[in-house]
Formats: sequence, structure tokens, C-alpha cells
Amino acid sequence: MRAEAAGAGRVPAILPLRATTFGESLDGAIVLLRRRALPLLLVAAVLAAGEQVLLTSLRADAGLMPPFYLPGADAGDWWRTVVTGLAAEVGIIALLGAYAGAATGPALLGRAAGGWRLWLRTRPWWSVPVALLLAALAWPAGWAGLFGLVVLYGLFGLATPLLTLDRVSGPLTALGRSARLSTRGGLRVTRIRIVGYLTWLGIRFALGTGWIAVASLVTDVTDVSGADWLHWALPIAWGLANTVAYAALACLDAVLLVEARIRTEGLDIVLGRARARGEDDAAALVAGR
Repeated sequence: MRAEAAGAGRVPAILPLRATTFGESLDGAIVLLRRRALPLLLVAAVLAAGEQVLLTSLRADAGLMPPFYLPGADAGDWWRTVVTGLAAEVGIIALLGAYAGAATGPALLGRAAGGWRLWLRTRPWWSVPVALLLAALAWPAGWAGLFGLVVLYGLFGLATPLLTLDRVSGPLTALGRSARLSTRGGLRVTRIRIVGYLTWLGIRFALGTGWIAVASLVTDVTDVSGADWLHWALPIAWGLANTVAYAALACLDAVLLVEARIRTEGLDIVLGRARARGEDDAAALVAGR
């Protein structure tokens, strides 16, 4: 009976139950995003739009001009805008990471699960405070220098996926376990998270700002930096680029959580034994966490 219950609602798994390379981890994140594109991207779009509204206001107050919003005489106002944007990114990726973690279990085990219903598994009473805490800590960490922000981002990004995939007991447990997993294997998770972020930063810059060069060619205007339409076109472009990037980075966090558990805790062996005994592998995925 247990084997029949465990096998109910099976669909082909889309994530490999084995250790993966860096490139395979990035591919796995995109596969997961494609499977859950609608619920992830819609929420990411709302959060990215809110971020752009906030940043547009800060840029206007600081007198920063498009397309590159370079610092003027007062670099402090410029840095405040940059740090605020980075802190918002940390919080948004963490919020989306809760959903990505909830979606990773079915994707790994080959279980059918409704896309929107997975939001009910995100444990918002814990995941939202953790995301807000990380964003709040990222702001002073950014003011203290990018090193502190890199450490924060690299070590604690698995916290919200841990809440929804591992089902750990609370925020402190999630943050502590995230730091431990992220430092194992020569900081493997931390390194991949940072490289993944930088990769998507390059893509976002191309989509958010690089298209201006194309616009210059199409309009036969060599310098569009003073165009009025840049004030609304650039936030829209960055918002669209960030929507995809934030969702993809959240999925990368969830994939890295699984990969770290396979490499350092033998998750693949645990699940294989549970299946061999006819037990529910979904219960084995979160047991004892």
C-alpha cells in the first residue's frame, strides 16, 4: 500500500537525482523555471515593478540621469540608490526562492503538483520574514562595502528554499543550515551563486541598457542620452529583464540546495533506499530536517 501511495501521481522527473556540474545546475534552474514559468514570472514581475518604482523615485531625488545613472557631485546619493537596489534584489530572490524550493520537490521526485497551489507550500509566515531580514541586512552590508554583501548573498541564499523543501523548523535553523551547506565543498554553493548572479547581471545589463545602441541605429540618432522617453523606457526594460533574472536565480538556489544535499549528505542514496523499501520518497526528502 505504501508503494502504491508513493507512486501515485507520478510524472517524469525534470531534475537529475545526482551531483551536477556548474553548467548543469544553471540548466536545471532554467528547466525548473520553464516548468513553473507562469506563477514564478507573474509574482517576479510585480516585485520587480515595485523595485523600479522605488529606484525611479530615488534616482530622481539624487538627480541621476539615464541611461547609466552615473554619480554626480554627491556620490553618497548615488550609492544609496545602488545599495537600495541590491538589498531589494536580495529580498526578492529570497521570496521567490521559497516558491522555487516548494516546486523542486515535485520536479525532483516526478510528482504532479499544481503550479499556483505550490504557493500554499511556501510557509509565508517564515519565508517572508526571512526574505525581509536578508534585505534589511543587505542594506547596511552594502554601505559597509560590497564584501559584506557578497558574504551575505553567498551564505544565506538557501534559507527560503530550505524552509519549503527541507521543511526546517524555523528561520534561525534555515539560516544556519544555509550557511553550513554553502561553505561545504570549498564554498561550492557560494561560488556558484555568485557566478550565477554575475552571469545574469550581464544579461540584465544587455536587456536593460544595451538595447539603447540598437535604438540609436534605428532612429539615426547617435546620442539618445537626453531623450525624455528614457525616463520611462529604461525602468520598464530593467523591470522586464529583472523579472526573468530574479526567477531564474531563485530556481538556481533551489537546484543548488538539492545538489549540495546530494554531494554532502547522500540525498540520492536516502531517496533510493526509501523507494526500495516502498516508502514515500517525498517524506524521505524532508525527514529529520
